Amino acid sequence: MNIAIDWDAFLQVFIAAFIGASVLVSFYAMGLRLLVRAGRAPVVGPAEFTDAIAVISEKDRQRAAKAAAKAAKRSPLTDGQKKVALLGAYACFAVCAAAVLFAIGLIVLNH
Repeated sequence: MNIAIDWDAFLQVFIAAFIGASVLVSFYAMGLRLLVRAGRAPVVGPAEFTDAIAVISEKDRQRAAKAAAKAAKRSPLTDGQKKVALLGAYACFAVCAAAVLFAIGLIVLNH
């Protein structure tokens, strides 16, 4: 029994995965950054999990929401600029979703 590894194919898959992951993470980070610049910082409420090590309290959630609202008021952007930033954030998230769907399509249709 002789096992042969196609190193060229392995390298192609590695490069494609590296580039795909870099693009996905970059667009997601840019989307979050634009979302915050638009004055819509994502604040997550407290969660109840069984066997959770640390759960954010309601007081901490309110403090984070208050800080996000205060930061949104201090934003130097005009209303028009905030709308453009929000649209940019949504566009970045759409690119992320499209990349994930494209990758799933490649896996399902070409396998």
